[in-house]
Amino acid sequence: MVFSSLTFIFLYLPIVLLLYYIAPWKAKNLILLITGLIFYAWGEPYYVIIMIISTLIDFTAGLLINKFDDNPKMRRVFLIVSVVMNLSLLFTFKYSSFIVTNINSAFGLKIFDPKLPLPIGISFYTFQSMSYTIDLYLGNIKVQRNFTKFAAYVTMFPQIVAGPIVRYEDVERELEDRQINLTLIGEGVGHFVKGLAKKVLIANNIGMLWQAVKAMEITSLSILTAWIGILAFTFQIYFDFSGYSDMAIGLGKMLGFHFPKNFDHPYTSRSISEFWRRWHITLGSWFRSYVYIPLGGNREGTGKTIRNLLIVWMLTGIWHGASWNFIIWGLYFGIIIILERLFLRNILEKIPAAISTAYSFLLVIFGWVLFETNTLADAGRYIKAMFGAYGGFIDTNARYLLSTNIVLFAICIILSTRAIEQVGEYIATRLPALYQYSAPILEVILMIICTAYLVDSTYNPFLYFRF
Repeated sequence: MVFSSLTFIFLYLPIVLLLYYIAPWKAKNLILLITGLIFYAWGEPYYVIIMIISTLIDFTAGLLINKFDDNPKMRRVFLIVSVVMNLSLLFTFKYSSFIVTNINSAFGLKIFDPKLPLPIGISFYTFQSMSYTIDLYLGNIKVQRNFTKFAAYVTMFPQIVAGPIVRYEDVERELEDRQINLTLIGEGVGHFVKGLAKKVLIANNIGMLWQAVKAMEITSLSILTAWIGILAFTFQIYFDFSGYSDMAIGLGKMLGFHFPKNFDHPYTSRSISEFWRRWHITLGSWFRSYVYIPLGGNREGTGKTIRNLLIVWMLTGIWHGASWNFIIWGLYFGIIIILERLFLRNILEKIPAAISTAYSFLLVIFGWVLFETNTLADAGRYIKAMFGAYGGFIDTNARYLLSTNIVLFAICIILSTRAIEQVGEYIATRLPALYQYSAPILEVILMIICTAYLVDSTYNPFLYFRF
């Protein structure tokens, strides 16, 4: 079943918010739980049970870890049970077909492949749920004895299927007591509309350009057509994913929660290390806290630091998907980050910012080729097309695509920087009255335009729902 999140938002969200606001305080977490389950079941009517199982596993493990607080061995056992059970669910539904296919291919076997459909957002909610038991074991948080509150945390609909990955410690206090006021709701609406505009007006439109190029035979692409296509995807995935994250953060504020920031203008980074501190921030934080640091981080010499980085980045690739493209994509960035740690960082800090930013952006673009193509062979062919292996520099397709999308590309470039935010900050500082009245009007206009686009548009995917 196709998961139509925006359909849910426009048809169901007003009802949810009304119920949430009029409900007594003691019932608000129950409202979150019920609406979260309905939201997920909208797209996964059967696999919602998988999310419920994951929630029950970690809630029970948390109670047992707390019960045996004076018995380190038993606490460790229940932590391991939680992690193994969650990873087993993730492995079964996300990676079993990939492993069976590769074993059959390598050894000429015919092991049965059930080809299980992938539950939407399973990578997000399993990581989110596991953070609770891990942090509880480490003593970073207190046990949650109320199942409704814990389940509301796991199933909270704004970020359940595509992040940001909200750790339990991020919302621990707010699950017990949170403030809901007009100021916070207003901020949430602003954040939500900004994210919706990113998604509907930018990501969807530039994404259709990428789909047009993707539908062409790779060996027929001119250099410029290939670059136009992958640049379109580069901007599509940023505005799509950061747009959803902004919508989730905005909805969280409307509900009284402060979700962590997930993007910070990553395409303006001067290195790949900096890019990954700005892109999908919550995933990077998760791996740093629960994998990199426990492995020893950078505390045990250069050799082990390199080992730890390679493990983290291989897992980052695997987290995104069950294919060799994702594994190589993760290792690709891991190797670049290692090289930056060893010697490139010193060089990048000395050269002009425009050059180091171009270096980072170009490497990210090549990474997106690996990310978006289906096989390593396809990635190789596409990169060859980018360097003229199959055609000249420009052709009729390239001229048409560039001439009809040049303004959209210019908008994408501007919105990828802090330029608009800096203008807003300047107006808010120098002309506060103008800012006070113009911001809500702009939000209303954007909302009307987005609604009009949604009515007419048939192309409306959320790219990160597949993870």
